[in-house]
Amino acid sequence: MNRWKLLTLFILLCVIGGMACFAWRPPRGASGGPADKVLVLKSRREMVLLRDGHELCRYRVALGRSPVGPKMRAGDHKTPEGSYVLDSLNRGSSFHVAMHVSYPNSEDRERAAKQRVDPGGLIMVHGIKNGLGWLGRLHRTVDWTDGCIALTDAEMDQFCSLVPAGTPIEIRP
Repeated sequence: MNRWKLLTLFILLCVIGGMACFAWRPPRGASGGPADKVLVLKSRREMVLLRDGHELCRYRVALGRSPVGPKMRAGDHKTPEGSYVLDSLNRGSSFHVAMHVSYPNSEDRERAAKQRVDPGGLIMVHGIKNGLGWLGRLHRTVDWTDGCIALTDAEMDQFCSLVPAGTPIEIRP
């Protein structure tokens, strides 16, 4: 069964089950200025925005379809692990809004060169695919990206208002 059929089945189960899957609340408005660091905890499917070491807000995220372990090569559907920079915003993305992650870094390129593979690229923090925004929080029921980090569209709008280009992002296992 492909991932879209699984997602459709899950949506039906949620509707039949009294919408219990909508119980998680979105992050509250953050205060204290823009984030100066983004921390992604892959094993917990969480992203934390920090300012001077203090949490501004926390999001639940969807990751690459094969999320365990670091990204090794193009096409492996893994979300990278390491230290990067959120270096540019793309408001014309096919995924609502997207912010580019500076993957691959020199360490990633070196590892790929040793293995004689393409390290891949185009890793983003992004919203839901345009036209599917109605899925909202349901998109997090499966890891569905090609290695990116996905938020709901509303969360992505808040993220963009709090995270300027040039902000470091650390992605941990």
